Amino acid sequence: MEYRQIVAVTGLPGLYQLVSTKNDGALVRSLADKSIKFVSSRVHQLTPLESIEIYTYSENVRLHEVLEQIKSNDAPVKELLSGKKASNDELKKYFATILPEFDQERVYVSDIKKVLKWYELLKANDLLNFDIYKQSAENTADVELAPQEAATEVEEAPKKAAKKATAKKEETEGEEKPAKKAAKKSAKKEEAEGEEKPAKKAAAKKAAKATAEGEEKPAKKAAKKKED
Repeated sequence: MEYRQIVAVTGLPGLYQLVSTKNDGALVRSLADKSIKFVSSRVHQLTPLESIEIYTYSENVRLHEVLEQIKSNDAPVKELLSGKKASNDELKKYFATILPEFDQERVYVSDIKKVLKWYELLKANDLLNFDIYKQSAENTADVELAPQEAATEVEEAPKKAAKKATAKKEETEGEEKPAKKAAKKSAKKEEAEGEEKPAKKAAAKKAAKATAEGEEKPAKKAAKKKED
């Protein structure tokens, strides 16, 4: 059982381990008496503890961080939750030692009592180990860029993409030019050959005519001589 499996169920006191989910609800196990029950999604809402935050006058604080602080000073918790009813001022005063910046207008006394009761339940079930969240935060910090570097990367990304696209375009155009030049040269050659063929044909025809006329003149001359 892990902290991330623990949920609060609207309409039911205490905390529960989420055992399994169904289309119309979920099976949960009570941290108090270990009983398993089905809760309908039509009637109840399940809220994972790791998603809960406490209001402050600045940024909200995750519940596990508040529980961590309570763990460092939990001596008064049992007394505040004992049969002797603690006053609202006593509860607020203690919670202020845990989270000095908590928003006293939006965090009610009933909320403080609920957090303290949850703490006791989690402690009884050995569920107050939050190292996984610390490691996650450290790993995130290790891989993240500094804000300035990250901003620079974001700004430079479009420029790099544009530069790459331009280079690719120039390369493509550079490859196209020789191809176009070769195609143009080939077309010009074909055109020249096309013009040359009729010229050659005409020259051959003229030569043939000249030859024919040359042969015809001696024949006429011989015929005339014969008549004489």
